[in-house]
This record gives sequence, structure tokens and C-alpha cells, in this order.
Amino acid sequence: MRAKLRARHYSYRTEQSYVAWATRYIRFHGLTHPAELEAFQIEAFLNHLAVDRKVSASTQNQALSALVFLYREVLGASFPDLDNLVRARRPLRLPVVLTREEVRAVLARIPATKGLMAHLLYGSGLRVMECARLRVKDVDLERGELRVRDGKGARDRVAPLARSLHDALAAQIDRVERIHRGDLAEGYGSVELPSALARKYPNAERETGWQYLFPASRLGADRRTGEIRRHHLAESALQRAVRRAVQEAGLRKPASCHTFRHSFATHLLEDGYDIRTVQELLGHSSVKTTMIYTHVLNRGAAPCGAPSTRSSGGASTDRGYPTSSGPSPCRS
Repeated sequence: MRAKLRARHYSYRTEQSYVAWATRYIRFHGLTHPAELEAFQIEAFLNHLAVDRKVSASTQNQALSALVFLYREVLGASFPDLDNLVRARRPLRLPVVLTREEVRAVLARIPATKGLMAHLLYGSGLRVMECARLRVKDVDLERGELRVRDGKGARDRVAPLARSLHDALAAQIDRVERIHRGDLAEGYGSVELPSALARKYPNAERETGWQYLFPASRLGADRRTGEIRRHHLAESALQRAVRRAVQEAGLRKPASCHTFRHSFATHLLEDGYDIRTVQELLGHSSVKTTMIYTHVLNRGAAPCGAPSTRSSGGASTDRGYPTSSGPSPCRS
């Protein structure tokens, strides 16, 4: 199964997840080979997740995708129709959004490199792993852009880069170059490259441009090849730093790293950015996903019976609605 996943260039995270679900499925049925199991036994496992384990809809769908891959790609068998599958309910929840003052309070309490990463989460609307996987070559200070490679859904996009972060990013790039020179002097200095680029460009793995913008503090063995390399900073380290900062700031909202991305989108809409522009900046494949932020805009409520004169595409300047204050994340 791992060989099939790697041949199709699935991510390492997906490989881990699919193999884990296949293992749980086989153990659920007493180590019976999956080729010997029938449709009702597949349904029994998935229904167990939804009914007994009470997993979310996305978790059940992930398990289903893993089993589909197992049967179709690994065993070469057709996947049966699951007529009696109990679908986990997908709740409609509004995202947690911080005010500009709350964002400043949290960012001010995140130190050093992790603080710069948190600023990018908010100022560029990045996901955690998109930020952790940034390479030196992806930063364009002159154009004020970040190139997000292989984001969610295997899509690339261009993200805005706040001008206030230029100096900090330039200093971070200098730091990466110093670390890289030290690794090369010790006989290391290679970095993991996506897909087959290591074969196409044999020397690229030692070039400064391909090094991670936020490198780990120590060298480590590659998860697949065992080669000693410097990976990117673990996303869990950033998540812990943000969690501590939220607690120190005294916020009662259940804020996390992804909350910065929600706040980025909401604040842009408050400042009058078009919904389609925000969709492109976030990398959403459908505008329906972006529309969720229109439900959490800080507009206030019009008096009962008063006509609304808000425009559909921009921030309101009517007296009945408070306007946003302060610069937008991608402008500042």
C-alpha cells in the first residue's frame, strides 16, 4: 500500500493516514485479509466509526477514501456499493475570528521565529503546513509575494506579503544561509525535494533557494530514505507557541493557528475586498467555502425595520454599521 501511494505521489501525511485506517480496518475484523471481507463488513466498520466512536464526517470520509484506495489500487478489486452506510453528520459551524486588537495581543506574545511564522499566518492567510513548508525561493521581497507550493488540493497560489515583515524575512533568510553553510561544512546540507526533482536536478537539494525558510533546530533522519537532513520546523512547535500566547493574552475564544487565517479573510472582507479576490488569496476551489466568512463580519445590526444599504461587494460605510478600523493584513 505504501508503494502504491508513493508511486502516485501522495503526501507523506496521506500515506500515514491511509495505512493507519487500513490497519484499523483489518484489526476490527480480527486480522482477516480484506480480500475476504464483503460489503456489509466494510459498512460495519464505517458505521462503527460514526455510531460508536462518534467521529466527525470528515474523519469517516477519510477512512472511506483509505478503504477505496486499498481495494481499487492495492487489491485490484472493485469497491462495492455501500447501501446501508450510516453517514456521520457534518455540522455547519462558524469559524472563530479574532478582532484586530486580539490579533495584535496574541502576536505580541509569540517570540522569535515562531512569531514571524504567526505573522505570516495572519498577514498572508497561510495554513500551518503551508507556512512550515515555505522555501527560501518562495519569498519575493521585491514583489511583496509568497509562492505557496502544493497547497491543499495540490494547488499553487500567490499570497500577499505584508511590507512590515520584509526586514524580518530578510534577516530570517540570512539566518537560513548561515545554518546551511554550517551544514555543508559538516558534510550535510541536503533537503527533501518534492516528487522526482532530486533526479531531475541532482544538485538542487544542496542549493540555498530550496532550503526551508523555517528550518528545524537540529538535523534528523529523512522519514522515507533515512538520510540525515534538516527538515522544517515542526508545526506542533508553532501550535504550542500560539496556544500559550492565547492564554497569556487572556482570550476566552478557542483560538488556534488556523484562527489567524479565518481572521485574515474576515478582515479583508470588512475592508471591502471582493469575495472572489479573497477566494483566490485563500486558495479555495469554490467560492461557497469563502462565503462562510460573510456570516461572521463585524457589521452590527440595523434597527428593526430600517432599510439596509450595504453593498454586496464592499465594506459598509453607512451610519447604521460600524466600519473596520486599522489597516488590512495584506496592506500592512
